[in-house]
Formats: sequence, C-alpha cells, structure tokens
Amino acid sequence: MKNLIVASMVCMALFTSCTDELDQNPITSKELSQFLRTEAEVEEYVNAVYANLQLDGLYGLYMPVLGEIASDNTFDEVPLNDGGVYGELDLFTIIPANGVIAANWKHSYQGIQKTNVVLNRIEAVSFKSDIIKKARTGEMKFIRALLYFNLVRLYGDVPLVTGETTDVNTYFGQGRTASAKVYEQIIQDLNTAVELLPAESSQPGKVVQTAAQALLGKVYLTLNDYSNARTQLQNVIKSGKHLLLPNLADIFSLANENNKEIIFAVQFASGINGNTEGSYMYQQFSPSATVSGAKGHNLPTKSLYNLYTSADKRKNEYVALATSGSPYNNKLKKPTTVITDGGSNIVVLRYPDVLLMLSEAENELGNLAASIDYLNQIRTRAGLNAAAPGSKEELRTAIALERQLELVGEGHRWFDLIRTKRAVEVMNSWFKQNGALTVISEQKMLLPIPVGQINTDPAIKQNPGYN
Repeated sequence: MKNLIVASMVCMALFTSCTDELDQNPITSKELSQFLRTEAEVEEYVNAVYANLQLDGLYGLYMPVLGEIASDNTFDEVPLNDGGVYGELDLFTIIPANGVIAANWKHSYQGIQKTNVVLNRIEAVSFKSDIIKKARTGEMKFIRALLYFNLVRLYGDVPLVTGETTDVNTYFGQGRTASAKVYEQIIQDLNTAVELLPAESSQPGKVVQTAAQALLGKVYLTLNDYSNARTQLQNVIKSGKHLLLPNLADIFSLANENNKEIIFAVQFASGINGNTEGSYMYQQFSPSATVSGAKGHNLPTKSLYNLYTSADKRKNEYVALATSGSPYNNKLKKPTTVITDGGSNIVVLRYPDVLLMLSEAENELGNLAASIDYLNQIRTRAGLNAAAPGSKEELRTAIALERQLELVGEGHRWFDLIRTKRAVEVMNSWFKQNGALTVISEQKMLLPIPVGQINTDPAIKQNPGYN
C-alpha cells in the first residue's frame, strides 16, 4: 500500500540474561564481573556500546524504519514479505509478536545495560587522561539518553533502569516508568554529556559535545519547551563545528563520510573483517528486482518523490527512481563488495535537522523572521527560491515540508508527525488519497510492548488497543 567491532562480552537485555555475542576474529570471551578494571578494558567495553548501535534492532536496520514507515514518507513494497513484519508497521496492523519491535526493545535495553556497566565502574578506574575519562562518561550518557529517547517516543512509558543490572530479578514487578520521569532522566543525562564531551574527536564516529546539544534540543522540542530547545540548538550553530555542504552529492558520499554536516552517525564500512562490518540496509531497502536479493522494504513513496519540484537539487540526489519507476533512498550507497556489505554510515543527527528544528522553535516563540531565515538556508542550498510565509501556521506547514524533503530516510518523519500532533490527520488523509482502507486513531501513536517482555514480566502492561 504505502508506496568497534569488539570482543564478545557478557550482555543482558532488560530482565533477560542472554548469551548473544559480538564477534571479532580472533574470538575471545571475558567474564564481565572480572572486567573493566583498567583503562584499556573500559575502552574495549565502550567500543561494545558503540557496536550495539549497529545491531538490527537499532541503527543496523530497524530504527530508520520505525521513524519512517508508519508515515507518508515510505512504504513496504510487498507487505507480506519477510513474515509481514514491515507490512504490519506500514499498514498499522502490527501485533505484539512482531519481530521488528522485539529486536528494537531487546537491543535497546542491551545497549542501556552496557552503558550502565561503564557508568557504574568507570569512576574506580584510573585513566592517564582525565579528559578522556570524562569524554567516555559523556559518551555513555549520550547513548543511554538516545536509546531511552527512542524508546519513550515509540512505546510511551517504559521501564527506566539507570544502574548496572547484576540480578535479573531486581526489576521484576516494577512495571513501566511514567514517560515524564524517563524524559527527566534523558535531559539529565544529556546535560551531563554536554559538560563532559569534547568539542571534537580524532576518532570518527565518537560522540562530541554538539551531538549532545543537538539531541537535547530535539528532546526539548518534543516536549514543546521551545525556549530551551532554541538555546541548545543555537549552541550547535555557535560552535562553528558544522555547516551545510554546498554540493549535495558530497553529503552521503562514501568518500566523504563524517563530514562537517554530520553531527552523529553510526559507523559502517565495506570490506572489513570478511565483509562483516557493512550494513545490509541497501539490499533491504532497494525495490524488488533492482539488486540481488532486494527486499523492497521502507521504500520512499511515489507521492514523496513527487513533492520535489524540478528545480529542487535534492530530487534524484536524495530520492531517485529505479528503472522500474520505483523510488529508492539514494542516501544509501551501493556496496562496493557484496550487496549485504554496505558502507554507508547511518546518520542520527545532521546539521540541517538542527537548522529546521531551530526554525520550528523560533516560529513557536513568535520570531518569524529568524524562523524564516533558518528555513531558507535549507531551501537555498537545495536551489529553491526563498520562502516568505506570512503567518505562524503557514510557516509550520513550510517547515514540515522542508523537514520531509531534506531528512527523508533518516528516521524523523513519523516522530515529526507525532510531535506536531498531525499524525492521525495526515495519515488518514494519505490513506484515503491512495485508495487504502486503513483508518487510524490516537491509539496507534504508540507501538505495542513486545509480547515476550510482557510474558516475562506481567507487571509490564500492554499499550491500549493491542490486548
């Protein structure tokens, strides 16, 4: 319808002991209780936290889907393909046993547990440099905040765990934490991260201060705290660390990754460790019959493609047409080795997102001139004429459109629709225009809690509409 890498560690998802291992040749195994006693061991485990972001449930596959496919941006070409796990998300028929949400929940809490392990133990470890020690603490705070921010937006109230879990029984029976309290923790973590993180890092892919500021700005924007959002987002601009690249082709080029437009991205690379460090997102998100094993998942809709005018430089640069006429995400570049070994990093935060969030915050604060200026920086780079909205509502519409065109495929559209309380209206209109029978209500704004989690701990109650 709707058209790094680390030695294996002992890990734990929420309430559930697991034996999943992150592999590296040669494979080694370390007992966690005897680990993280030296700076080198902390560094190794910090790498494990970053590697966790590469897992399918997170930025290896599913987070960009969860941020797009429920919206009018993308669709699943064959909804029944792969057991219907993408089609259920696409058509709002998702069930609690869906494999996408099961992996997302599991890998999110595994990542949270790993950050908690580091944060619990790092203070007792001697570092040669206090600056590096603070940076690693800030990185863990950022990643924990990012994971909880995704969880609370997707599921609403979720269990909040901020201590290292050594006994899986500790959290049984406590149920879900109110989303307001989860947001308090997210904001606290990000404020700490802003203080501890360096302005820049010599290691590509590491979290830096502007990433924490940008994410904190997004959190405040989500909570309608426009003043604090503006402060954090302006700090990103004032840092001078980021800019809009004049040539659109350079932004997502494999030869120019981690450029000044990228604030934070999860790292992937082709041809490493026997082609194990690449992403198979390109294969999964290509139209059927265009590449070997193409799955046709999370494809841009034709209506989205048609929103780009002929003057818009992003047309065919961001979203292009296959020979079949199906749109595809051109931000993901074709692997140079095997089709399942994509080298494209998965962007989490990018400078245009900051500018457009700042435009939104300024508009809501009544500063239309400033808002229009930020908006037009994006439009001008795209080769479009400057916009001149005459009212706050017209500007809201212009910003929403620009976010859709600029950030497509990066996992923002669905969250934008929910944040601005337009999801039900926009999607019901979209379904009607495209001849679909689907009609959604406010109950569909949250995903179901995975059935495996509820079966493990009945104190965790299901979201309304999924029982």
